[in-house]
Amino acid sequence: MMFIRPIEKRDKQTLLALAKKTGSGFTSLPDNERHIEQRINRMIATMQGEAQLGEEGYLFVLEDSETQQIVGVSAIEVAIGLDNPWYHFHVSTQVHASKDLGIYRSMKKLTLSNDHTGNSELCTLFLDPEYRKNKNGQLLSKSRFLFIAAFKDKFSKKIIAEMRGVNDAEGNTPFWDGLGKHFFNLDFDQVDYQTGIGNKSFIAELMPKHAFYVDFLSEQAQQVIGDVHPNTLPARKILESEGMRYEGYVDIFDAGPTLEAYTQDLRIVRKSQLYAVKVSEKNITGEQTLIISNEKYLTFRSLLADAMIDVKCVYLNQSQANALNVKDGEQVRIAPLFEKE
Repeated sequence: MMFIRPIEKRDKQTLLALAKKTGSGFTSLPDNERHIEQRINRMIATMQGEAQLGEEGYLFVLEDSETQQIVGVSAIEVAIGLDNPWYHFHVSTQVHASKDLGIYRSMKKLTLSNDHTGNSELCTLFLDPEYRKNKNGQLLSKSRFLFIAAFKDKFSKKIIAEMRGVNDAEGNTPFWDGLGKHFFNLDFDQVDYQTGIGNKSFIAELMPKHAFYVDFLSEQAQQVIGDVHPNTLPARKILESEGMRYEGYVDIFDAGPTLEAYTQDLRIVRKSQLYAVKVSEKNITGEQTLIISNEKYLTFRSLLADAMIDVKCVYLNQSQANALNVKDGEQVRIAPLFEKE
């Protein structure tokens, strides 16, 4: 059985092993032991109420209950850009027209932006390739919405998610090659790594301060603006199925899209409900897959189950109840894993 729980200090080596598998462009989980240790400590400080708002975040792991192996990670940052500036490019349109000459032309432009400062962020979603099956990715991503639904007061009114942009098997990043490398005397992987470990001041120092036209970029760079890495496409589809949308903001290095939504509009946040647990010795199954979590802040747990529900309660077997750390009569939060057609 697979279940979600908050990160613990004992997970550091496993998290490092996952970081080695992420590949180019996965900024939020760099292969750096000191950074990962600091991040785990920051997440634990958040759970204990000891972190400042700009440092607060939650990191969850996907654990196989049979092997006790950690096979995935996902996270939420509470309020981005408060301690370190948060940059995006905003893709907008500028019109050039002359009535006398009968000329009208609209051109896309990119403008450096801090518009998402203070928003909460869904981030650091990574699942071991061997476990990309059995709806594990759905659980890893969507369990965060149940946590948000249970503890809404801890998050902002708007939530975003940065998607990894396009690069090829050789590590070439078309948008970076078309723009960023002209301002930075560094390779994409070097800049990506520095950003991942929190060294971001160079961005404001070196990036162009004025808007510039997309037409001035190479055709290859223009084509990938707002597109995602093939490995990131499933994650994008999951978030879009929950109500997140691309609104014209892209990453400044690889032009991957930023998805966003008002927190209250997310499907699981809107539609999740509380039910009392009824522990049954038999497996009483329902007709659809449910995502279920407990309501415990410090010992949050979440899993998938084809459980039976009625007006008052949800029927769980003992293994499911143990994994959720709940007893008979306690409340759990439930939502259908997928929106009904």
